[in-house]
Amino acid sequence: MSEHSATVAWRRTSASFDYEAYNRDHSWSFDAGVQVRASAAPAFHGDLDCVDPEEAYVAALSGCHMLTFLAVASRKRLIVDTYEDHATGFMEKNVHGKLAVTRIVLRPQVRFSGSVVPSQDELAKLHEQAHHGCIIANSVLTTVTIEPA
Repeated sequence: MSEHSATVAWRRTSASFDYEAYNRDHSWSFDAGVQVRASAAPAFHGDLDCVDPEEAYVAALSGCHMLTFLAVASRKRLIVDTYEDHATGFMEKNVHGKLAVTRIVLRPQVRFSGSVVPSQDELAKLHEQAHHGCIIANSVLTTVTIEPA
């Protein structure tokens, strides 16, 4: 098994620490020095120009699904040329009345080349296999729907 880590750092830059006034901007640091400017979602007084945790969650799930899909396709000797997903997460109240990203819709568009191009049914099965193998999808309670283009 493996470990994965991130460093999240925040420093107060506002004079006030009142809820409406304090800054939400912070940084996420990852392996090899990669840094991401992050903030709360705009609805929670965050900076629109930064990544918010809910967006990152949607991107993490989408990226994991894509990487697993590529692995499944490669093992089946299919050639994927492009993969693009316009994923959407929905923040709603969960069964406990708490705000949560309760569902995510993935809308992957995949282009294949080579002598074998999967049918729509085969493509759906590839996405199903990818979903079942996706570590992030296996780690969350969010309902994930895949709507291939």
